[in-house]
Amino acid sequence: MDYSERRQRVEDLPIYKKGEEIYQMTRKICDLIPEDNEHLQFVKGDMLADASMLTVKIAGAEGGDLYDLRMEAAAIIRKAARDLMVSNHSLEMFGFEEVEYFEMVRDLIEEYRLLFIDWVAGFDRWNYIIDRWGLFNPPGVGPFDKDPDDDIPFNPDEFFGDDDDV
Repeated sequence: MDYSERRQRVEDLPIYKKGEEIYQMTRKICDLIPEDNEHLQFVKGDMLADASMLTVKIAGAEGGDLYDLRMEAAAIIRKAARDLMVSNHSLEMFGFEEVEYFEMVRDLIEEYRLLFIDWVAGFDRWNYIIDRWGLFNPPGVGPFDKDPDDDIPFNPDEFFGDDDDV
């Protein structure tokens, strides 16, 4: 499978499409933020960064495929979605007049959350390397466990060849 086929496979995922929808809606709302309000401009930057994480980290997790990398991406996605979900409070606090539009983003995030649950449930728990930090190991695997790959005999001379064979 070439790059464009892999990219298309990721972009066809329902969770990726919903993340794109959230980003586009967030961008439209952010376009309404007055340029002269420094506080709201800061909130806008955070909102756009959070909204973009919903697709960027999906693509990274799909490309990495290892359980621990996917779980790390999932944790970042969860944080970004939760931060985005409460952005309406900052918008309101700094005087954004069209804060009611943000309810549409919150509804989309709830739809995304349901897709997220299914996406995470589909992670292959047997495709992992041990996370020595202990955060993103599959159930039953600990940071101090012996790596089963250590039992695979490997002789670099056999793999790369002897200098005498040249």
